[in-house]
Amino acid sequence: MVLYTPGNTSGYPNEKVKSGIRFYFLGGAEEVGNVGCVIEDNTGTRLLIDYGMAPTRPPRYPSESPPVSDAIITHSHIDHIGMAPWLVGAHGTTLHGTALTAKVSEIMWRDTYKVSSIEKYPLSWDKRDLDLALDSWKTHKIGESFKIGEWDCKFHLAGHMPGAVMVEINTPSARILWTGDIDTRNSPNVIGASPISCDILCLEGTYGARTHPNRLDEEQRFVERVKEVVNRGGVALVPAFASGRGQDVLRILKRDAPHLNVHFDGMGTRLTKDWLLFPEYNNNFKELMKTWKWVKRVYGKSDRKKALNADVIVTTSGMLDGGPALWYLNRLNSNKSNAILLTGYQAEGSGGRLLLDEGQLSIYGQMTKINLEVNQYALSNHADGPSLVKFAKNCSPKEIILFHAPEEGLSSLKNQLDTEFKVFLPENNKPLFLNL
Repeated sequence: MVLYTPGNTSGYPNEKVKSGIRFYFLGGAEEVGNVGCVIEDNTGTRLLIDYGMAPTRPPRYPSESPPVSDAIITHSHIDHIGMAPWLVGAHGTTLHGTALTAKVSEIMWRDTYKVSSIEKYPLSWDKRDLDLALDSWKTHKIGESFKIGEWDCKFHLAGHMPGAVMVEINTPSARILWTGDIDTRNSPNVIGASPISCDILCLEGTYGARTHPNRLDEEQRFVERVKEVVNRGGVALVPAFASGRGQDVLRILKRDAPHLNVHFDGMGTRLTKDWLLFPEYNNNFKELMKTWKWVKRVYGKSDRKKALNADVIVTTSGMLDGGPALWYLNRLNSNKSNAILLTGYQAEGSGGRLLLDEGQLSIYGQMTKINLEVNQYALSNHADGPSLVKFAKNCSPKEIILFHAPEEGLSSLKNQLDTEFKVFLPENNKPLFLNL
């Protein structure tokens, strides 16, 4: 099923920009995920930042992008990269990102294509588009200047995951900082983002209405719970995202409980192999290598059966929507000594959210009551509200655009920032003009 007809279903304005800078969100305004924003000025330079899909069931898609010669992909999570193959297939777009993001994109796209085929949800691109996209990458190092049209661009570390970047864009009239997904704290695998002086700050607000617990305290709470489960003879099942969260969990367990028998399953095993090729994007690469040698990796059916006797199983999917996690849960559910330790946000409609709300979820099409204890831990790699406000103030912008956030996050951040700055809440498919 083709969702877009290039050039016929795009609502992007035909009018040229006469003055100022036009921001046009295809997705990601007033919502989390599904990100895509076209930025254009009167020089004729047009840039798309990210082009993803929201990983709901079925996914939500952004609006059709107009023709763009260049797109910057801030990182490899599917809500930022998922629709890029369509972009390349339809418009021949060059994709810009870090070398690690480019490398990991193949795994992410092939998995997306596989899941869409299995679950029979619509996808606007095919394997041909995927192959074209893999050849379209132009990679840049952190701090390296590169030109897109009349603009000078530069990447800065975003702190969200290895390879993730903020984008500094110097136009003739303004300096823009696009944060992508950011975390200002250090985590086991990445160093936190630092403020960059700018005129226009485009700031994500995923957790704008929340205050995270102290990161190290939360990590310790998680480890102590794992030990409790193991000491009573149970297995701790830890559903975790393949790119970032799973590796963080492994680093935490290796650091604080190295005596445990920990197994790692799912797409994260393949992604970690790619991480190991790019030590410059990892915080304390030597420890990552030690962790990789320490953990028992699951590669097949026999390994999976052995993992049932482990102390801890870290595996996808992080929201219990599929992957090996459901296979393990189906077999661990009969023993109440076992437990499920969720490591972050569970989206509406996800298996994890259903488990939290109703104590059940679908396993292979069968709604199943879960008899195990369920705990949830705040191990997110997004900055919280106070950190975002502090970051914004330290960037000293004249104007701020808030995106990638639920309504409560947008409201909270706007209330704290609009006494000092001009704050804008964009809407999808409506142009926002800024004139400095």
